[in-house]
Amino acid sequence: MKLNYKRTFLIGFAFFGILLLWQVYDSWCPTFLTDIFARRMYHMSSAELKAGDPAKILNVQWLVGIIMACDNLAALILLPIFGNLSDKTETRIGKRMPFILVGTFVSAVAFPFIPLFFHYNNIVGMVIMMAIVLMFMMMYRNPAVSLMPDITPKPLRAKANGVINIMGYLGGAFATVLGIFLKLSDYINVSDDARKLWIIEIPFIIAAILMVISAMVLFFTIRENRVKEEMKAELEAGEKMAAVADVVDDDKPMSKANRNMLLAILGAEFLWFMADNAIGTYIGNYVIYYLNAVSSATMYLVIFGGLASMVGFATAGGIADKIGRKWTISIGLGITVVALIFMCIIAPTAKVTGANGEFSFPAALYAVWIIKGFGMALVHNCSFPMVVELCSSKKIGKFTGYYYASSMSAQTVTPVLLGFLFNLTGMWRALPVYSCVLTVLAFIVFSSLVKNIKAQKVANVKGLEALGEDD
Repeated sequence: MKLNYKRTFLIGFAFFGILLLWQVYDSWCPTFLTDIFARRMYHMSSAELKAGDPAKILNVQWLVGIIMACDNLAALILLPIFGNLSDKTETRIGKRMPFILVGTFVSAVAFPFIPLFFHYNNIVGMVIMMAIVLMFMMMYRNPAVSLMPDITPKPLRAKANGVINIMGYLGGAFATVLGIFLKLSDYINVSDDARKLWIIEIPFIIAAILMVISAMVLFFTIRENRVKEEMKAELEAGEKMAAVADVVDDDKPMSKANRNMLLAILGAEFLWFMADNAIGTYIGNYVIYYLNAVSSATMYLVIFGGLASMVGFATAGGIADKIGRKWTISIGLGITVVALIFMCIIAPTAKVTGANGEFSFPAALYAVWIIKGFGMALVHNCSFPMVVELCSSKKIGKFTGYYYASSMSAQTVTPVLLGFLFNLTGMWRALPVYSCVLTVLAFIVFSSLVKNIKAQKVANVKGLEALGEDD
């Protein structure tokens, strides 16, 4: 039994498209919402408020949180639905591929309209486009993620998930580079009549085009039905090597031990996604409005964090083979806590360097993102395989739905809760404190309630042979 790295790399194009889109979405949309709510509530742009009354920027964050949470609430409902549907779908091109193709094309068409409606101050149109993108990305996301465990034996899924995540982070990195050259702050921090639509439109157009290309690469290189038939014997052997308390049997109810393990994993996952999504949702506003730094600094943070994450994804499978997935995740959470404690004490600098009056960016925050990126990579790499380990091949979409139901429910709650905390405390520093506390809680829940069950050893071929055979 060996991991086919070539095929896993090609499956990773699905995740490339997902993270490419979400990186653009998360980097731009919260600031779009902040600016458009500032216009409506105070009849001033956020740039004018930042210069005159920056406290009012915090007062609109709860509205930003509600909109971002509504998106995630829809995902919470839709992800399990599409997971179950794709489990039961049988077509000539596979069970997952129809959902991937339809979701990709509709999302790609709608995505560039988000900045267009924002530029013309049309909040209704912008929110509708955000909702359409999110709904069809949910049609795409669950089946796309389920495709890897569909054709990967259980003991190899942690390593395969590392390859998939590296591909995803390459997509996110590409979107981040766009943000360096097309600075959102160059659009936000100028007068309304000086704003240029192309600054915010180009990243969305490029992301949409690349997402379609990535889906086409996946479609033309992975023949889903044929690969599953070729892998049938290895997949059956992998079932017998699973790292579970009790053997999985579709004809019997889930055992108490396996159910308790699933609930503990999902509970801890809920907490760490609350922490991580809080950072992801508000870091752009944190940099622009609290650190008063140029928006491209956020993109550099994402690049440094992404590079550290790719190191984590590349090594997590090997670490898990030696010490087990539980302790790999626990170490990752502990590393992340250290990074967030450090973030809590970092304050804005006072040296003015930017053309628009921005302050210099605190370089220590780059170290925080490197440490946090590596830690959370260990967590994300091993957590999804632990969930789908507890089901058979017939229910992968359903259990992927469980995984995303937990993460999306966290991402539904956290923007609203943190938005109200900003409003209550009047402090941007609530962000790292909030995330740090939740990560500590996730560490306690996971390390105390989840058992460390190692998968049986499998012999992984090394060197050129590890690239596998052509499909």
